[in-house]
Amino acid sequence: MAEKLLEIKNLKQHFNVGRPNMVKAVDGITFDIYKGETLGLVGESGCGKSTTGRTIIRLYDATDGQVLFEGEDVHGKKSAKELKKFNRKMQMIFQDPYASLNPRMTVADIIAEGIDIHGLAKSKKERMERVYELLDTVGLNKEHANRYPHEFSGGQRQRIGIARALAVDPDFIIADEPISALDVSIQAQVVNLMKKLQREKGLTYLFIAHDLSMVKYISDRIGVMYFGKLVELAPAEDLYNNPMHPYTQSLLSAIPLPDPETERSRRRKAYDPAVHNYDDDEKMEMREITPGHFVYCSEKEYRELKAKYAK
Repeated sequence: MAEKLLEIKNLKQHFNVGRPNMVKAVDGITFDIYKGETLGLVGESGCGKSTTGRTIIRLYDATDGQVLFEGEDVHGKKSAKELKKFNRKMQMIFQDPYASLNPRMTVADIIAEGIDIHGLAKSKKERMERVYELLDTVGLNKEHANRYPHEFSGGQRQRIGIARALAVDPDFIIADEPISALDVSIQAQVVNLMKKLQREKGLTYLFIAHDLSMVKYISDRIGVMYFGKLVELAPAEDLYNNPMHPYTQSLLSAIPLPDPETERSRRRKAYDPAVHNYDDDEKMEMREITPGHFVYCSEKEYRELKAKYAK
């Protein structure tokens, strides 16, 4: 069995936006990520998927719950030395390749920022050799090193962001909608690059996105979020071929098909959240319906799903 790299236990991220308002962006989710896999996290805008990623990497302090990375509590780390060690192992690729790169820094300095912080180069020559190597790894060339972000296209900027994340040799990368700001023609290039790097370097990914087709292409398993809750978690093929939660079924029914005739006659499936009570935690929880396929449901729904899907 694959080794667990990350364990998320009852993670909560609540934001107080003024009394009596409390936004439960992430509301008690639990899942594991195994070494070498890609876990896709999908859902509509505002469902909490990006907040989940930012809380895992400690850009936000968790309201409650645990994030265990290699068995150590991420949010329990206090000393600067511990945090520095953790930050080298876990990196993030951000959604907006235009906003995530400092416009006043050269590409070389952007990529080498982590190398400098962690003291990974013994000389300026070694530092630049590492930058050139990383540029080559992501499909750019060393002539790009002395340029500035505004001189590049969106796809090239995202490659620079990937190079920056790789600079400290991380074990785990959170990709927060890394292709959503890119042209469709460039999206596949970036995803193929990420898959290639995963094979070569043994990386583990949390791939956050709302493009269900692309998530299926890159992910080993997929989790579906709805209003701060994880409502379904399953192997990618199983989730697409056999969605069990009504919200997942609704999402998949909205994916356009390339056949115009089929598309015209196909009916979308609407999701009515009133059929579930997401505030009643005693009755609603993640339950395993078939091996590896979990659904957020009540005990009654669990029995119905087991009868329908378990063979």
